[in-house]
This record gives sequence, structure tokens and C-alpha cells, in this order.
Amino acid sequence: MLMGMASILSSLNGDQYASCWLVLIGYLLDLADGAVARRLNACSALGAKLDDFADFTTFGIATSLLLRTESLLDNILCMFYVLSVFTRLCFFSSGIPFMYRGLPCIYSSAILACVSLLSGGNIVVLRITAVAMILFMISQSFYPHDRVLESQAWKKVVYAGGVAMVFCSSFPSACVYYLLWSMSYILFPASLWSCKV
Repeated sequence: MLMGMASILSSLNGDQYASCWLVLIGYLLDLADGAVARRLNACSALGAKLDDFADFTTFGIATSLLLRTESLLDNILCMFYVLSVFTRLCFFSSGIPFMYRGLPCIYSSAILACVSLLSGGNIVVLRITAVAMILFMISQSFYPHDRVLESQAWKKVVYAGGVAMVFCSSFPSACVYYLLWSMSYILFPASLWSCKV
């Protein structure tokens, strides 16, 4: 949640670069928080509600501000993005164990943050990407719910690579890494990211 709030403040202060990186760090932390809570036996109903609030803050509000300009249409797109995240978080649980209906907002936010960084904030590219991510989030497609840090060893290596990229890599290669990681979830959800793999 702190990464989301910091990203919101960065966007409001006009620092899109910092805002994007804070969303990507929030991406890593979101993948880890559940695993840490389960490892410490600290799971609770309050924790689940706080996780949803943190997801909405980071992957809804903070990410939508990457799309904000002076244009009324861009502001409407921001609102649609936030509403899509809200809908995704509230209503698109499939009822099938380890499956989601609609693309989880964490991946759409990572893609938007990477596209913003790689395109230099090109608003046309961001608009197209945002519309695609909205459609993926509200789709009826199934996506696996994989606990990356409690899964196969290679997925833990992917996660460790993401952490290393934040601290040890150059800007473009880190963005490409996160973009490929998130896109693989859209392109190969069952073959790569299913718990049964």
C-alpha cells in the first residue's frame, strides 16, 4: 500500500518515472505478501481486506494516474481503468480453486508501468495499452492463481530476477524483464503459470 501511495504522490508531483518504478516495486511486494503471511501463520480476514485495499491503491488508483493528462478523454480513461480494477477485485472470482476470471490487475499495472517507462510516457501508446488491459481485466477468460513464491523453483528464480533487476540492472533491461514476465501471464497463462506446471 505504501508503494501505491508513494506512486500517487509522485504522479501528482509530475514525476512519472518514480511513479512507474513504485508501481513495479508494489508488483514485487504484492507477489510476496501472501507468501510471507502464510509462512508466519499471520493470515486473517483483516489481512485479506487490507490486501484488496492495497491492490486497489497501487494497481487501480496509482496506475490510472499514469494515464492522466489535461484531456477530458484521458481522465475518463483513468476512471474506466480504476473501475475495471475495482470490478476485477470485487466480482471476478471464478469459484474454481486457483483460478481467476479476468486478468489480475497486478499484471495489467506492471504492463502499463513498463510501457510508460519504455515509451517515455507516449500517451497514444499508453491509451492503446490501457484499453487492452481494461478488456483483459473484465474478460471472462480464466487465469491461474499461482503463488509464485510457493510454487516451482523456476518461478522463484523469475521472482528473484525481478528483485535483482530493481536493484542491479539498467533501466531498459529491467523494464523489458518485467514486461516479458507480465505478458507471459497473458500469453501463456495455463502452460506457464498454472500451479500444476
